[in-house]
Amino acid sequence: MITIDANGMHYRDLNRLIREGIERGVKKFFLENVNGQYYIGDGIKGDDIIININGVPGNDLGVFMDGPTIAVSGNAQDNVGNTMNAGKILIKGDAGDVVGYGMRGGRIYILGNAGYRVGIHMKGYNEQLPVIIIGGKVGSFFAEYMAGGVIVLLGLNDADDTAGDYFAAGMHGGVIYLRKKIDFSKYSKEVELYEADDNDMAFLKKYLLEYADDFNISFENITGKPFYKIIPSSTRPYAHLYTSA
Repeated sequence: MITIDANGMHYRDLNRLIREGIERGVKKFFLENVNGQYYIGDGIKGDDIIININGVPGNDLGVFMDGPTIAVSGNAQDNVGNTMNAGKILIKGDAGDVVGYGMRGGRIYILGNAGYRVGIHMKGYNEQLPVIIIGGKVGSFFAEYMAGGVIVLLGLNDADDTAGDYFAAGMHGGVIYLRKKIDFSKYSKEVELYEADDNDMAFLKKYLLEYADDFNISFENITGKPFYKIIPSSTRPYAHLYTSA
């Protein structure tokens, strides 16, 4: 275990220290006074590596990450989990735009809100199942062109609008679960809405239990309301734009 004071440190130096620590066999890192440093945890492999961050990490946290756990005590900026392959990222505050872009596996759990274009091009890879759970609300273009995986939008803050415009535009794979039903006019024409059944809730249980445990909140409060499921109505929503009649 090592502690690194990142106050005023260039992101290249911070990431070099983390990689050098891993090469020496360090498994647990505490990063203090983080303030916008980019690329923390990017491309790192190892299921037993834990990076705790006090402060606000910069863009591209956990890009291409393959196994470690990153826990952020506050907010995070844009591109969290970009093309992430495996592992877990915990954000105890809010996250910026483009969370989980092209995500292929692993879990991203956000206690607060997230910005625009969450889960776009999220797809999974082979047997891997990427999962994003967001406790609050999200901006526009949520799950745009989503091709696989699972996103859960809880809306625990009971905001009037839990999602912005262009909801699930172009979605052609995967599944979205909502704890709060939103205005159907915000859904794209390529998706369908159903009430989650017992099988859905049984599937979600392990992820919601883990989410509740990670953030020390009540699982019963999370599951105390009905859930809804959104799935694509077609695996090729724009085929008509590229083929002739």
